[in-house]
Amino acid sequence: MNFEKLSFEQLVLALASDAPTPGGGTAAALAGAMGASLVEMVAALTVAKEKYAASHGVVRPIGEAAARARERLLRLAEEDSSSYDAVVTARRLPKETDGERDERSRRIAEANRLAAEVPMRTAREASGVLTFLPELAEKGNPNAASDAGAAALLLEASVQAALLNVGINLSGMKDEFAARMTEEADRLGHEAGRLRERTLATVRAKI
Repeated sequence: MNFEKLSFEQLVLALASDAPTPGGGTAAALAGAMGASLVEMVAALTVAKEKYAASHGVVRPIGEAAARARERLLRLAEEDSSSYDAVVTARRLPKETDGERDERSRRIAEANRLAAEVPMRTAREASGVLTFLPELAEKGNPNAASDAGAAALLLEASVQAALLNVGINLSGMKDEFAARMTEEADRLGHEAGRLRERTLATVRAKI
């Protein structure tokens, strides 16, 4: 599914359908893209005002980094659907003979690994943008403080939702890959919550 050709209404209806994709992983990436877009907006509203010139050197690169992350998150929204489609396809493979069952198991394992890796990349991207939010909330245009807070909430939601999809696709895996992914997920989830709270504390003090 090419999300770029869908209207917003068509996209939310696709999410609402009983089809397995797009699902939560795609929604997580889109939430991250919206959060990154708000970061860009706050940065733009800051660098456009000479009265905030002292912050331009810090805020401008934040906006540029958020723009790059937004583009990657939009691609990840597509990749997430494609990766889970591969899981569905693998599960539908024949399993009448020992050879077929072995091949099916191998293909399912490969698809599940990819289906865990894609939302982990989403979580990393959203987390990366979220690291800018405490400073952006502090030094950005105060008239856009609520937008910085909304960005923090969307980006944390993106991280946490993506990590839920990582977890479900790791179900049953007991290897080093699963252990490494689980450890990273725990770290990213904890850090996202901490950054969201730091940002919101600054935002609330300004509004």
